[in-house]
Amino acid sequence: MQKYTIAIGADHAGYQYKEAIKAKLQSEGHTVRDFGTGSDAPCDYPDFIRPAAEAVARGECARGIVLGGSGNGEAIVANRVRGIRCGLCWNEQVARWSRSHNDANVLSLGARTVSLELALKIVRVWLETPFEGGRHVERIRKIDGA
Repeated sequence: MQKYTIAIGADHAGYQYKEAIKAKLQSEGHTVRDFGTGSDAPCDYPDFIRPAAEAVARGECARGIVLGGSGNGEAIVANRVRGIRCGLCWNEQVARWSRSHNDANVLSLGARTVSLELALKIVRVWLETPFEGGRHVERIRKIDGA
């Protein structure tokens, strides 16, 4: 598997998954930039998700992973950053499509909606799946407003 520099951010609900995913990624040789939060104390997810997404948009990180309770708010925040295509994924097939069809550069996961075991599988599939290109290129241009 290709090695990436990955931005990761979570709120309190996603904190434990963030720590487990970060450890797994680092053990596989990826570089992980952790944008917080640093505990499971209640916090506001945009404070951690936006900086992670901005690091991907600036090219400082090749990919990003954001986590919260459902992953919905996190995906919304990430997608407000120009150049980000964040997909909320709840199974391996959706993760595969988010990469192969949408060239997603940020993955959103809901710690209250999937098991940690499944979250780790989703991350692996998402990182390993290439963008198909072809008919999807024009769609990506339209998404990006180009």
